[in-house]
Amino acid sequence: MHSAVLLIEFGSIILGLGLLGRFAARFRFSPIPLYLLSGLAFGEGGLLPLGASEEFVATGAEIGVILLLLMLGLEYTASDLVSNLKAHYPAGLVDCALNALPGAAAALLLGWGPVAAVVLAGVTWISSSGVIAKVLGDLGRVGNRETPVILSVLVLEDLAMAVYLPIVTALVAGVGLAAGSVTLAIALGVAGLVLFAAVRYGRVISRFVSSDDPEKLLLVVLGLTILVAGVAQQLQVSAAVGAFLVGIALSGEVAEGAHTLLSPLRDLFAAVFFVFFGLHTDPASIPPVLLPALALAVVTAATKIATGYWAARRSGISVKGRWRAGGALVARGEFSIVIAGLAVTAGIEPSLGPLATAYVLILVVLGPLTARYTEPLAAWWARRRTPPDHGPTERLPEARTQTAVRD
Repeated sequence: MHSAVLLIEFGSIILGLGLLGRFAARFRFSPIPLYLLSGLAFGEGGLLPLGASEEFVATGAEIGVILLLLMLGLEYTASDLVSNLKAHYPAGLVDCALNALPGAAAALLLGWGPVAAVVLAGVTWISSSGVIAKVLGDLGRVGNRETPVILSVLVLEDLAMAVYLPIVTALVAGVGLAAGSVTLAIALGVAGLVLFAAVRYGRVISRFVSSDDPEKLLLVVLGLTILVAGVAQQLQVSAAVGAFLVGIALSGEVAEGAHTLLSPLRDLFAAVFFVFFGLHTDPASIPPVLLPALALAVVTAATKIATGYWAARRSGISVKGRWRAGGALVARGEFSIVIAGLAVTAGIEPSLGPLATAYVLILVVLGPLTARYTEPLAAWWARRRTPPDHGPTERLPEARTQTAVRD
């Protein structure tokens, strides 16, 4: 009987997510807000709480986080990461300063303490690579001059995740300074070792994993990723970091083949992850934090636009391209929820989960709008502030008269 209820509940969840995804695609916006709202509707304090499938959904959510980071790592080679880090690290520092500090300040002003401040700093710092990539594709801007600048900022954020996640994991686990330092040292050591191996022996690793049979390639890559993620978590390093490093280590045809095979699985389990986060957030807890979330969203939307504008200007992009770059970076999504989920699971601050949910809901809806309209609005404002120059028009008759007299 329990098995039948489990199948009914989980099947209903998957079917509902599919319908929500189709609805979002029809109106060309990210389905993430709908996934979060569905979790709120069927979670604690929701319309129809789920019971039998909760544990299964929790496991699926953990796999979703692992696949999100794996697919992110597959997007880049180790040499790409190193070159991006060398060329654009100032933009990464500006991004961190402008967007992490508002989150940390908000947590301290709300009286949540330093650990929650570090967590909320990450929530407001990291943009949504998935939402931004989709928006750039929808707007036909993939080939624009400012797009490499946008991608460079996102890559630097992804690199920072490899350092940031172990720190957050140690903090929310309540380990001491010595243990936290060991955890961070292990994470940095493993990350450095994987990057070195990927640069030096990337072809060997890819040849070992490679297979002409899609089934075998899928099983090997997925099994290796989950195994490494489990070992990383056992070492008190984030499982997501382990998955990210596996993605970086694979390159060439193997990375392309794995990306194609794993994309549907990533989409499935990532959707389950967003539902799981919503399931553990009581809808009644959101209204008290709605105003702080809205204020934080407005502030960090402005700081992201400033980040993109500065990074594009540094790369010699035109004014229009600078505004487009800034507007494209506003959306937050999957990684903000991943970071907040670590704190929610550890029970750091009860209001942190609801605030993060409301914050992501606001910006994941606002992000595509800022990407589309920031540059036109900036151009309209510039025209409004610049008075029209009627000088040549007014002088033209006088000049003609003088010419006629001279003639």
